Amino acid sequence: MARNEIRLMEAAIALAEELNFSRAGYRLGVTQPAVTKQVAELEDRLGFPLFERDHQLVTLTDAGRAFVEEARLAVLHSERAIQAARAVLNKAEVILRVGKSPYTDPFLTSTLLAVRLPLFPNLKIELSSGFSCDLIHEVLAGKLDLALATEPPQSPVLSMTKVSESPFYLAVSEESGFAEKPALRVEDLDGATWVLFGRRLHASLYDTILRLAEARDIRPREIHHIMFPEEAYHFVADSNAIAFLTKAGAIKIARDGVTIRPLNEAQLTLRTYLASRSDNNSKLVSEIVRGFGKKISAMEREAQMRLPLAG
Repeated sequence: MARNEIRLMEAAIALAEELNFSRAGYRLGVTQPAVTKQVAELEDRLGFPLFERDHQLVTLTDAGRAFVEEARLAVLHSERAIQAARAVLNKAEVILRVGKSPYTDPFLTSTLLAVRLPLFPNLKIELSSGFSCDLIHEVLAGKLDLALATEPPQSPVLSMTKVSESPFYLAVSEESGFAEKPALRVEDLDGATWVLFGRRLHASLYDTILRLAEARDIRPREIHHIMFPEEAYHFVADSNAIAFLTKAGAIKIARDGVTIRPLNEAQLTLRTYLASRSDNNSKLVSEIVRGFGKKISAMEREAQMRLPLAG
């Protein structure tokens, strides 16, 4: 399959998932006019429209929906062919491409890397980092075999195995009243300055936080937005703001007067999944998911065995 054909299909897939030319271009690393040109070229080759455009609105036609589903598989198999060839060149039996958030619990990453598969003794795992929603797009596009993603968007094309569940953690000043409690509720945060990750990084999770606050009539004084946990440090240290973070992200900034507390809210639990395409029939992927699950379960059992018995 010619590289140009793959490039055109990738443009159609990105536009089908984003339904916005600018966002599709951002994902592909090209300009919006470039995506417009690529989709138009593809439609010209096919002889029928894949999308309907109405000013700022973009929708898939029925033919477009059918095309994109098959195009995903074509791109996936093309990527696998390249991967297999590279594996031979590198004298490795196979290369597994895994994505993770830079703030995924390091325990999960190290556990995955520690999995040993007798059927694949020369396995090489290539790790890359990205935000959860971007990682899922890369899994769907066939650029990643697996992704460790927190609260990923749902898709019928995805197979997801839950590997951990934890609360949000709040970074707070040691001098603030927040630090006096072992754990915090949303009600404790009324009138405080909040630091949240930007909505585009995880829209559904962001909206869940604000909906919960609104339902309980909790209002922050103001909200600052960040992309990376390290950006929250000066807000917390200098102005007694509270920052919503994952545990791994919170630990990174817990220093010099900043401490962390769990957010005790069942509705704001962070679940991390190992995600793959449900139509990925690779034996390697199924084996690594099974091996990873067994390792996590064994570690949880060991932790339970170490708990003190009630006297």
